[in-house]
Amino acid sequence: MKRIYHCVAYWVSWALFGIGGLVVNLAFLPLYLLPESEGRARFVRTTLSTLFRIYIRILDTLDTMRLVWTGFDGPLPPRTIYVANHPGLLDAPILISRLRDAVCVFKPKLLRNPATGPVAVLAGYASGGGGIDAVRDSAARVAAGRSLVIFPEGTRTAPDAVLQPIQAGFALIAARAQAPVQLIVFRATKGMTTRGQPWWKVPAAMPTRMQITLDRRWEHDPQRPAARLALEVEQRLREVLSTPSPFADR
Repeated sequence: MKRIYHCVAYWVSWALFGIGGLVVNLAFLPLYLLPESEGRARFVRTTLSTLFRIYIRILDTLDTMRLVWTGFDGPLPPRTIYVANHPGLLDAPILISRLRDAVCVFKPKLLRNPATGPVAVLAGYASGGGGIDAVRDSAARVAAGRSLVIFPEGTRTAPDAVLQPIQAGFALIAARAQAPVQLIVFRATKGMTTRGQPWWKVPAAMPTRMQITLDRRWEHDPQRPAARLALEVEQRLREVLSTPSPFADR
């Protein structure tokens, strides 16, 4: 009976996520009639952050996901590039729920998707497309005082890998914006919407559990090449992820 409940609750949680996303996009469409401004974008970002916090509480109430925040005791500084590994589908919403006014880097296809694109554009999120223009655009947002959330693997981690190869775009953005880089590490139970797993497939261990840790910070150093910074971040991520998982028995 407990397994049946968790299966139903899991599917209900995703139904709420999908329906909620559609409703939010439709509700925000009238904002396109207003002039583009930072105030409009900030309103959308903080609203999304609030909605994601509510959604995470719903997941906890339904007993489908338990989050453990480590190191998030004080306010998170602005004008910072927050870099994280990417084990599951909900990584971005989880971070946005904590970083109220941060700009997220979206894949270009998600920005073009009618289910996610309108609200992402209104929020002023950056495109994750390759090229110097994408780096300049993201760096300008950070230099203007916003924080940036980016998953340098470029996609979710493969189930048979500790970490995908790290792309150095975030380090180029940090160098151009003269901004620090803060590492955030996700550790999660197995089968939690990992790459290649259908979202509707219920994980074997329920409720799923995730630990989000505020890890090492790199202050801006004009003498440090971007390639070296990217390498140091990747090495630190691999070091942390190679240690025994707190959910090894799940």
